Amino acid sequence: MALAFSTATRTGRVDAIVTAIGASGLLRIYDGSRPASGGTATTLLAELALSATAGTTSNGVLTFSTITQDSRANATGTATWFRVVTSGGTFVIDGNVATSASDLNLTTTSIVATQPVSVTSATITDGNA
Repeated sequence: MALAFSTATRTGRVDAIVTAIGASGLLRIYDGSRPASGGTATTLLAELALSATAGTTSNGVLTFSTITQDSRANATGTATWFRVVTSGGTFVIDGNVATSASDLNLTTTSIVATQPVSVTSATITDGNA
């Protein structure tokens, strides 16, 4: 059986993510295999700016605030994972990318260099929320 956390504990954990991101973090989208936590990244496909405050938390769920579109993707590839970093590039969290039922869902995982990339919404749900 998996661990179960209280709502207050789950909310505290996602609050800690927002605090770690700090002001104006970045969402980076990559192709290839996701490395071990915080490991060396693969090809950067797109980089999107998070809001000054990354998001709001409630009941163990972090709902990201507006994520600014990347008007020109860095490279062409298939988005498979993402990394959230501070404005200075320090690793905070990695997650998987897909078109549904993933940590970050995109309309399409096919990213084309110089084309815009946007995220309409993103959430992180902690534990048994």
